[in-house]
Amino acid sequence: MARKKADRKTAAFTMFNVTYEDGTITSNRRVSNEQLDQSFGDDLLDLARTAIQQQDNDIAARSNQRRAKIKTIAKV
Repeated sequence: MARKKADRKTAAFTMFNVTYEDGTITSNRRVSNEQLDQSFGDDLLDLARTAIQQQDNDIAARSNQRRAKIKTIAKV
């Protein structure tokens, strides 16, 4: 007898291009749509900036290399 596939929720992401103050650019940075909840009236790019800064901080903690500050964020 065949098994029924489990109902899975696929994670939905929004992509952003990020430019840093030192001139480096990262493309297609993924941010979960759950982190982009605008129900409290926050701006989408402000929420994305906070999420990407947290990602950068997590990476910096593991690699011991800090990223430059974020200059601009653009939704892809």
